Amino acid sequence: MYKDKVAIITGGSGGIGLAAARLLASKGAKVLITGRRTSVLDVIAASHPNIEGFAADAADPEAAARTVAAAIERWGRLDIVVNNAGSGAIQPLATVNAQAINDIFAVNVAGPTLLAAAALPHLEKSKGTIINISSTFGSKAAPELSLYSASKAAVEQLTRCWSLELAPKGIRVNAIASGPVETEFLRDRMKLSDEQIAAVKEQEVQSIPLGRRGVPDDVARWIAHLADPEADWITGQIIAVDGGLTIA
Repeated sequence: MYKDKVAIITGGSGGIGLAAARLLASKGAKVLITGRRTSVLDVIAASHPNIEGFAADAADPEAAARTVAAAIERWGRLDIVVNNAGSGAIQPLATVNAQAINDIFAVNVAGPTLLAAAALPHLEKSKGTIINISSTFGSKAAPELSLYSASKAAVEQLTRCWSLELAPKGIRVNAIASGPVETEFLRDRMKLSDEQIAAVKEQEVQSIPLGRRGVPDDVARWIAHLADPEADWITGQIIAVDGGLTIA
């Protein structure tokens, strides 16, 4: 079902993005993953013939067009865009500043929007799909997460609006609201200490009805489901994959 399909996955050098890239590649898709560390991308690309790496920072406005051009140059088409790269911060309102706002929204809102826009002509040709990765906290409130939560709420509303705008072109747009997953996000993006990470994980396990944090494959499987051409009557949906945390 994925033979000859081409996907772009941002933030594909680890976590959910890497799990999704490996899953789609195993099903026959050609996958371009982006990330900031060329050395890591090269190692991943060497591990599977269907995966290629492309160094790009999701916060860079110029990266979107270059990323799409790279996929088209390699494979001549584009079917699937997964906006997975994300940024976050524990940011009390009392200490917020313009740079903190810009940093989060550049990656979580501007980056996906610019990539979707750059991909649009190619997705129209292939009747392709866009999958945005949101978060439980796109709809669930939490103290000191207002910037991150607002950025993910924006992603979910972008998803709904794009789905209506692009339906006449045959392009489907959906989002996955992921719960806490075992990745390096808390360390690399949230910049938490080991002690803080341990405390957050314990609190999350206690809060999640199914009693565990997720693993990347939990979300990757749903990326594959939504990218499947047989899911051609699903658009504009925000699908929570979070062990029940949204309703807890």
